Amino acid sequence: MWTYDKSKPIIAMIVPTGIGACIGGFAGDASLTAKMFARDFNVIVNPNVVNAACFSGISDNIFYVEGWSLSQLFKGNLGIKPSYNNKIGVIFDKGISQGIINVHINTINAVKCIYGVDVIGYEITDEPCKVEFFNTSKGISSGGVKNNETMLRAGKKLIEKGAQALAVVCKFDEPPEDNYKNGTGVDIVGGVEAVISHYLTRELKVPVVHSPAFENITISQELVDIKASAEYITPTFLPCILLGLSNAPLLSFEKVEQYISVKNIKALIMPYNSLGASVVTDALNKNIKVFAVKENKSVLNITKNILKKNDIIETDTYKECINKIKELIDENK
Repeated sequence: MWTYDKSKPIIAMIVPTGIGACIGGFAGDASLTAKMFARDFNVIVNPNVVNAACFSGISDNIFYVEGWSLSQLFKGNLGIKPSYNNKIGVIFDKGISQGIINVHINTINAVKCIYGVDVIGYEITDEPCKVEFFNTSKGISSGGVKNNETMLRAGKKLIEKGAQALAVVCKFDEPPEDNYKNGTGVDIVGGVEAVISHYLTRELKVPVVHSPAFENITISQELVDIKASAEYITPTFLPCILLGLSNAPLLSFEKVEQYISVKNIKALIMPYNSLGASVVTDALNKNIKVFAVKENKSVLNITKNILKKNDIIETDTYKECINKIKELIDENK
């Protein structure tokens, strides 16, 4: 059973999805950073930080919280309740061929057998989801789903059957060639994955995370950058989200302060130039220390100077950030 140390302070380390972050913009490449924080803190992360295809960087006292839920947490509208061995339902897009669904079902069974993850069943949507994805003119990953409602109907069926968390697998067309495999590009599918997770979490009020399914599951024999390598050695990215959801905190919109709430969070850590998210403003408004780490940059250009927020603390590295947070907590004891 995964546990967290109640004597340790709680912080949030976020790397937004689909912005080309040099740490956390690829396949679980921010996992070691999250684990470094977890030595001294209980760490709230968005799934992008630790998801790594057939691997997962999740570990003890790391809380796996989807992006919409994070925004509600920092607004004070949500409490997160530590939970273990959640009952998980899986939504499959009807557009996926049966052979590829079979590969994913084998994957589910392997994760159940090896890790004991409690997957209670799956639902195939009654219509194809029709996912579209692209990079914007600013190089940010984005996209949409033409048929959101079919996912929602499948999700409701699984919740009625007892699911406490949902994994979603939608059909994706093959992405165009880019520099992602060389460790310098933007994950073109990441943005729409976040859109799917945000929508279903908002509507169903349970943890939801997405994994793409591609019809071409040939394993590449090409050498790729270390940061992208996890995604090039597996036909399915489902294992990491099942492992994350298994022990993801459950969501409470009532009696928020009975659980882990914004009042318990001591610090928010963001990439240096990715400070436009609402969590940053909400954290500052609630006197939570916000750190911008210069060793982690993205395609964005939203810095403390652009925002004119002088109370944001800049550090050169994540290690320096950890030491600074510990100093500030000790000063306030």
